[in-house]
Amino acid sequence: MYEYIKGEIALISTEYIVVDHQGIGYQLFMPNPFVMSQKQGQTAQIYTYQHVREDQLTLFGFPSMEEKLLFMKLLNVSGIGPKGALAILASGAPEQVIEAIENENDTFLTKFPGVGKKTARQMILDLKGKLQDVVPDYFPNLFTDPKSSLASDKKELEEAILALKALGYSEREVKKVEPALRKEALTTDEYIKKGLRLMLKLS
Repeated sequence: MYEYIKGEIALISTEYIVVDHQGIGYQLFMPNPFVMSQKQGQTAQIYTYQHVREDQLTLFGFPSMEEKLLFMKLLNVSGIGPKGALAILASGAPEQVIEAIENENDTFLTKFPGVGKKTARQMILDLKGKLQDVVPDYFPNLFTDPKSSLASDKKELEEAILALKALGYSEREVKKVEPALRKEALTTDEYIKKGLRLMLKLS
């Protein structure tokens, strides 16, 4: 298996790039090929994954080792194939996907193309607590410290959600603003204030 290919970015399309290495053009399917647009015509190192089927051999390319490792982890989830894993990476950064899995945020995961509630739960079941080797530098406390800031943020968010319901907002109304709140790292009071602002926009 190829670990990476280093060569000139000869072509960029909507689905793949072509890397010219010693006169051979390698077609690499990427989550977001246009991230390489500034390097077209220049030499770049692309991390690769080779997917083999009986009737097809495909090379996938990634600008970072983190994206490649997360892609490989996603392939281990039942119901997710190469195209599905590529679509997930195209729609969200590795750290966002991992944070959603670790926080069991299936609402966030179902936003990705082809990921329904069942697949999102399967991702959480199969991958939670198993992604430390993918992006250890993004969340240094996420896997080792149960009292990490992320855990604290989650607790404060839950307290804010209860407070919004106590103020008279329905379960349905709260669920509409909850995804936006989950993207933030705030205190309980700040969550409540932001939740109220979002509620006003909905009304």
